[in-house]
Amino acid sequence: MSFPWAEQYTPTNPFMKYMDERLPMPRLIYNSLGKGYPTPRNLNYFWNFGSLAGLALVIQIVTGIVLAMHYAASTDIAFASVEHIMRDVNSGWLLRYLHSNGASFFFIALYIHIFRGLYYGSYKPPREMVWLLGLVIFLLAMATAFMGYVLPWGQMSYWGAQVITGLFSAIPLVGEALHSWLLGGFAPDNATLNRFFSLHYLLPFVIAGVIILHIWALHLPGSSNPTGIDVKGPQDTVPFHPYYTAKDGFGVGIFLILLAILVFFAPNFLGHADNYIEANPLSTPAHIVPEWYFWPFYAILRAFTVDFILPAKLWGVIAMFGSIILLFFLPWLDKSPVRSGNYRPQFKLWFWVLVGDVVVLAYCGGRPAEEPYVMVSQIASIYYFAHFLIILPIVSRTERPKPLPNSITESVLAKRGEPASPGPGSATPPAQPAV
Repeated sequence: MSFPWAEQYTPTNPFMKYMDERLPMPRLIYNSLGKGYPTPRNLNYFWNFGSLAGLALVIQIVTGIVLAMHYAASTDIAFASVEHIMRDVNSGWLLRYLHSNGASFFFIALYIHIFRGLYYGSYKPPREMVWLLGLVIFLLAMATAFMGYVLPWGQMSYWGAQVITGLFSAIPLVGEALHSWLLGGFAPDNATLNRFFSLHYLLPFVIAGVIILHIWALHLPGSSNPTGIDVKGPQDTVPFHPYYTAKDGFGVGIFLILLAILVFFAPNFLGHADNYIEANPLSTPAHIVPEWYFWPFYAILRAFTVDFILPAKLWGVIAMFGSIILLFFLPWLDKSPVRSGNYRPQFKLWFWVLVGDVVVLAYCGGRPAEEPYVMVSQIASIYYFAHFLIILPIVSRTERPKPLPNSITESVLAKRGEPASPGPGSATPPAQPAV
């Protein structure tokens, strides 16, 4: 979006003028992350999690590059090479724990970022492409994390690869061939480890590229905001720097403190003890479970236990992938002209039911495939699909939203108990931005 009132980049240093004419990177940064990018003045701390996810990705890439220098992608020595990193490489234990726990923090930031977008209607026009690219990032992150989980070549690594890749064999006609192609054989082995390592190393850079597109698509319409209404003038915005760089900086500090607490005091809290046992194809673990951030989808996968027209296994695969693909159609399933859940009473109620439903799915996905967890997974899975395919379209057409404020400034000043500031051109200047 073009903001006529945005401060323009005007270099004064001769060298910066030269750079601006031939490689305008400073201008790009200034207009994207500096004073040249006005942002809504009412963004809350839930808008921090996009930048926190970006920080987590940087941590993953940096630590991953160093770990790759010492890792050996061979089934004979992969497990031993991880132990070598932990015991013999200078600060290797720190790098590995930062990498493994950094993945969890990346998904925490990503999930909060997604649910913030769901609540505040960030998927609605004109930001559909921002939402779609964000889901592409989510899918790529899931693929990257799965392949990374296989690399330590412990028991959960091996059997996780066996179970998840085995799902593709349920696809009619091409399933078995696709399964063998993914593994490079008939079971996880050296070929599997090599291709997973290569893709795990490559995909984070692909994610970084899609993030650039994501930010680019965001800057065309401008950032959404908690009221869900459009910016109407300079009184509704503040420069990204220093207001939101300071706010993001506070979030980064909390994020790094929490990551440090986990890394130094409970580095294996989010992991699984069986992955410290070397992979053994002849010994199946009692309870095969993926990393926690896959649990909701794992519960949906296991919710199908009866063959009906198609095998139950195939229904599970369809439902698992369908639960994510469904989100791509969200901008067209929700027809309400009001974006923010703050002004949609029925939508807000059902949104929190959805959050609870996903938490229940996550809990069941981490438990053994036995009763009552299977039955609860089935009920929660039914609700998940019903929410997006039935409840949300009905609510978007029948609910009566609350009255929207006339402007972002009006909503901000109303919260502070102050009268709305005059519009542009008035003799009285608008109130100072509150962040």
